[in-house]
Amino acid sequence: MGIMNIMIWCEALMLLFGALIVMGKAEIYIVTVEGEPVISYQGDLEGFEATAVDSDSDQKIDVTSETVRSYSRHLEKRHDMLLGMLFDHGTYTKLYSYRHLINGFAVHISHQQAETLRRTPGVKSVEKDWKVSKLTTHTPQFLGLPTGVWPTGGGFDRAGEDIVIGFVDSGIYPHHPSFSTHNTEPYGPVPKYRGKCEVDHVNKRSFCNGKIIGAQHFAAAAIAAGVFNPSIDFASPLDGDGHGSHTAAIAAGNNGIPVRMHGSAFGKASGMAPRARIAVYKAIYRLFGGFVADVVAAIDQAVHDGVDILNLSVGANSPPTATKTTFLNPFDATLLAAVKAGVFVVQAAGNGGPFPKTLVSYSPWITTVAAAVDDRRYKNHLFLGNGKILPGLGLSPATHGNRSLILVAANDVLLDSSLKKYSASDCQRPEVFNKNLVEGNILVCGYTFNFVVGTASIKMVAKTAKSLGAAGFILAVENISPGTKFDPVPTGIPGILITDVTKSMELIDYYNMSTSRDWTGRVENFNGVAKIGDGLLPILHRSAPQVAIFSSRGPNVKDYSYEDADILKPDILAPGSLIWSAWSPNGTDEANYVGEGFAMICGTSMAAPHIAGIAALVKQKHPHWSPAAIKSALMTTSSTLDRAERPLQAQQYSGSETMTLVTATPFDYGSGHVNPRAALDPGLVFDAGYEDYLGFLCTIPGIDVHEIRNYTNSPCNYTLGHPSNLNTPSIAIARLVGTQTVTRTVTNVGEEEETYVITARMGPEVAIETDPPAMTLRQGRSRKFSVSLTVRSITGSYSFGEVLMKGSRGHKVRIPVVAMGYYH
Repeated sequence: MGIMNIMIWCEALMLLFGALIVMGKAEIYIVTVEGEPVISYQGDLEGFEATAVDSDSDQKIDVTSETVRSYSRHLEKRHDMLLGMLFDHGTYTKLYSYRHLINGFAVHISHQQAETLRRTPGVKSVEKDWKVSKLTTHTPQFLGLPTGVWPTGGGFDRAGEDIVIGFVDSGIYPHHPSFSTHNTEPYGPVPKYRGKCEVDHVNKRSFCNGKIIGAQHFAAAAIAAGVFNPSIDFASPLDGDGHGSHTAAIAAGNNGIPVRMHGSAFGKASGMAPRARIAVYKAIYRLFGGFVADVVAAIDQAVHDGVDILNLSVGANSPPTATKTTFLNPFDATLLAAVKAGVFVVQAAGNGGPFPKTLVSYSPWITTVAAAVDDRRYKNHLFLGNGKILPGLGLSPATHGNRSLILVAANDVLLDSSLKKYSASDCQRPEVFNKNLVEGNILVCGYTFNFVVGTASIKMVAKTAKSLGAAGFILAVENISPGTKFDPVPTGIPGILITDVTKSMELIDYYNMSTSRDWTGRVENFNGVAKIGDGLLPILHRSAPQVAIFSSRGPNVKDYSYEDADILKPDILAPGSLIWSAWSPNGTDEANYVGEGFAMICGTSMAAPHIAGIAALVKQKHPHWSPAAIKSALMTTSSTLDRAERPLQAQQYSGSETMTLVTATPFDYGSGHVNPRAALDPGLVFDAGYEDYLGFLCTIPGIDVHEIRNYTNSPCNYTLGHPSNLNTPSIAIARLVGTQTVTRTVTNVGEEEETYVITARMGPEVAIETDPPAMTLRQGRSRKFSVSLTVRSITGSYSFGEVLMKGSRGHKVRIPVVAMGYYH
């Protein structure tokens, strides 16, 4: 910006500054302004002549450069000057200056002040902040890491060495054995990483120990919104929730950590990349989730600090509405700049499944992860005195001596003083029960809606039963809505949850028939008996993996009218159901694990760090690969078959909302279930970079080029012809009319020349052809091929298929294809 332009800009600011501003209810806004952020700055602006990064390539920012530091300070001063000239001191609070990935700031102002900003020359976008939420062991063996992957990198004690994974989450519990350095080889410094370590204000100890290499927290937006409580949210990187510790340990926790709870052993936990470093950027909190302003600040800092991989087990509660496409908003624009800086970004797909169009991660530069159920299931059985056997869930030991014991229902053993005060069937309060009637017997409780909303927990039932001297407990499902998801919960006392309403009724009927009462309804004799089986041992199923019922599904959407995008999402499937991992004793995210050191929970939140950790192993072997190349390696080598060599299935609701299984599609699993061993040697990769993603954005029909410039600081110099031409390892055409041909470019990353034969198949509604039918690529060389799709019949639904490239040296490269035919 020249001197004359600056004078005009300042005069306009002074005119606006003269207007009186009536303060209304203050809100948080994310504002972007003219001027390049550090990631794309090329110099020659007010004396800054050296180039910070090459804008035509994707690479790390050299934040140690004095030029970069000076330019960064310059941007912050500009932000302060803009606000200071527009508004009176004390009428606004600037929360963050964003300088590295986007040029802008977060500010706490009134609606009128936001409108003033929108009209100010040099301001490109003013977006009201929106909220994000969490998208909430055995898996290394299930994925074949100990025998198939870790040995190639020097064993588990070298797997992920010097790769830094950044976690934007709820913080970390640094004293957990999954993050300990006591029994590991010493960790040396990682010169490329420059992050800070906050100090615990209570014990004055650093949150870092070599394994944890950085730890910071971001809460300015939460504080400004008035929802931050330092006594429970912790104004530090300490995990007050559990979620952040859980995800960090899945990706990079130490190998072979014994999982013990209530005196029972549940195997050993390990991260995917046990030697990778952990960098913590806490921006999520236990009660309210988080704000995009804090999350963007955390991402900006993480990339500045030099992380290799960024794990986001969080997603927006709802998409922003100020832009015309889902791909353009401060959050996704920040992540695009992170990818430009060479950072591999992983995000959970969301937990809105099994319904279509429920994804919270949609941009092609992000790796979006769906959740799978792996081969481990926990089941238990209740054996009634009438000979019936009722299935249920109960991660607990069997009743003592395998003997049948007397059943006593909670409502029949209340103290007289409690009869009218409490609805006690959920067994949360031991003081309301007559201990003399419960002791030595099995307490029968009701699984009410309180368990679904979190005001009751199985942990408290077990605590109640134990304090009363009960030999065990049974939870019978009452009027819970169909489709309610039940997970096994470990308890130290025998216990079982009967999840089927009809089976619960069989239990209640047996209890009522065998219990004698007087004319007032008071029990005279408890005659019903039962015993609880041993539920501690998992059952390993060959019908795994399956797409978990809660995992969000495609199609992906390109705008807020829910028009389908020409980008397939999710990208890949990874384990996300019943995952054992570290927990924070302070954690309150799951009522059943309060005070525990481990938790077994479900969510795409758990699937994402599996991919982050496996990506660290790929990055370790191929340190110079781009984020797109790593993503391609993971996707093209994934599997669409389960352990029994049958097509993957997806958990779905039937008409009665009971769970059933259907054949899965790419809208459920993307390219398929991750195969870590194959991903290390994919043969070919589909590469793409910042310019390609810009070309994609500029190609979206109806896109506003000014909006693209606002969020990327880049003009639309070229397009791809059609969005589906973006060089992704998948093909999606939401509106196929006649014949459409898309192109892809592959690069040989193998060690030798290889010839690939290309074949394709598609559902009968769409014809598919590839050209050429075969091609030979020397090491490091790239070649283009085309895929033509032709409408055969109009059905109003998608057709699914794949392109398969078989190499002469054994590599198999597969990409999914989805298309829906339309009339002209």
